[in-house]
Amino acid sequence: MSILAKSEILREIENGRIKVEPYDPSKVGPASVDLHLSNAFRLFVRMPTGVEVRETMDFKQYTKGFWIPEEKSLKMQPGETLLGITKEKVTLPPDVCGWLEGRSRFARIGLLIHISASFMQPGIANHQVLEMSNFGHHELEIFPNTPVCQFVFQRTQGTGAYTGIYQCQTPESFWKD
Repeated sequence: MSILAKSEILREIENGRIKVEPYDPSKVGPASVDLHLSNAFRLFVRMPTGVEVRETMDFKQYTKGFWIPEEKSLKMQPGETLLGITKEKVTLPPDVCGWLEGRSRFARIGLLIHISASFMQPGIANHQVLEMSNFGHHELEIFPNTPVCQFVFQRTQGTGAYTGIYQCQTPESFWKD
């Protein structure tokens, strides 16, 4: 298993095996592709009781979805967590998986982009949900279309294909209740 460098990422995109839609070649780095925030977000709501962490839980029961217009922003308080989703749809072949990573420029001010489930299965074809947390001491102003994370591609030994419940998530389906 190896991380794909820029030359291999570009070759896989050119051959149609990896798709990033919309695609901007200038966002391909030495070993990753920058992804942007869409306009769709989900904010956690206060619950009168605790949240049962079970296999059958639905995150939409504990969050409120909303859409931010292009020219607007969202203020994120210290200690707050919200969900965002990438503007780009990433499609992988059955022998490539990946990792979502934050970008250091934003981590340095306390913005964590993907606090937990950063592994992306081979065969995915969807927009990536971002578990964003403000671990800094200052309010952060979040703008749609900011390249907040990067996708790192890794070749697998053997093949597989993700068929889970989040297979076809989009910004439109993500924010609506």
